[in-house]
Formats: sequence, C-alpha cells, structure tokens
Amino acid sequence: MSDRDTRHKQSMQKLKSHVDKKVAAATEQRGLLLVFTGNGKGKTTAAWGTVTRALGYGYRVGVVQFIKGMWECGERERLAEDPNLEVAIMATGFTWETQNREADTRACQAVWAEAERMLADPEVYLVVLDEITYMLKFGYLDIATVKRAIEQRPREQTVIVTGRNAHRELTAMADTVTEMQEVRHAFNEGVQARRGIDY
Repeated sequence: MSDRDTRHKQSMQKLKSHVDKKVAAATEQRGLLLVFTGNGKGKTTAAWGTVTRALGYGYRVGVVQFIKGMWECGERERLAEDPNLEVAIMATGFTWETQNREADTRACQAVWAEAERMLADPEVYLVVLDEITYMLKFGYLDIATVKRAIEQRPREQTVIVTGRNAHRELTAMADTVTEMQEVRHAFNEGVQARRGIDY
C-alpha cells in the first residue's frame, strides 16, 4: 500500500470514528423546527424536497404557501394527487403586486388559520410554512402567535419555515437553520425564470 493510500485510510478511519460517536450520541427522537433562510435561491425547493421525502414514506404533510401560491409550482403540480398532501395557498399572489396591506392581512390571516389547524393535528407529520418570514416582516402576523403555534404542536411533528430574513426568535428556537447565500443569480443578469427549473 502506498503512503498516500495509507494516509487516506487513516484519515477515513478517524472520520468514521468521529461520525460513529455523533450517531451514538443522538438518542432523542422528536419532530424538528427547520429554518431555511438567506438571500439565495433554493429555500422553497429544499422544503419541497423534504415534502417529497416524507410523502415517500407515507406520512401526512401540510404545506402553506404565503406568497408564491398563485404562481405555477412544478413540485405542487407533481405531488397534488397524493392523498397525504394538503396545500393551503394565500390567494393574493405577491404582496408587492397587490400593494394593499388590508387585503393582504386578511388573506394572510385566513391561510394562517389553515396553518394553525395543521400545526395542531398529531396526524400531520410535516408542516411547511413557505415564505412566512415575509408575513412577520410586513406585520400581517405577529411573532408571538407563530411561536406559540409552533411550540404547542405535537411532539412528533416537524415544521419547516422558509423565507428571507427569518425572525431572530424563530432562528433562536430552531433545531436546524440553513442559510442559502446568493453568490450569483441569473435573474439579476436579465435571464428569465425558467419553467421546471426555477418554478
């Protein structure tokens, strides 16, 4: 065995020992709070990937779309027939299109009622609150209400929160926070969003 092969084997043995210790230490089982935030692309896509994973195991999933629900959504179209998936949509489109705070607040409160129902249901394994961060930022929802619903959810239920500028109180209570960082985005260079790729 060459020196390089020997060093590689030793490195992999060390890595395996480290991973094995972490696996052995992870003994708690419960639902999680995941926050996907940051200014980079992929937060909603990552959430839909997790939705697909949960549905693949036959779990019930609820998705609440606070902003992009009026747009085409390839993931939603593909999964819509799954009897274990429920999707609730805030039926106003982008808030910067409507420019009507009162109407947007009413629409947000209506779809939030659906979210609260899902968050209280022990049969729902995963709840996605897609783009809810904007609802908090614009004041359509208050953080205490959202936190209370998340904290009081069934123990086995996982919640995913997506959107830019996640509220600091949500990130503080989260089990996992992933920040998508934009390095370059084609849209900023004048390239249109592409069907099947961007939505």
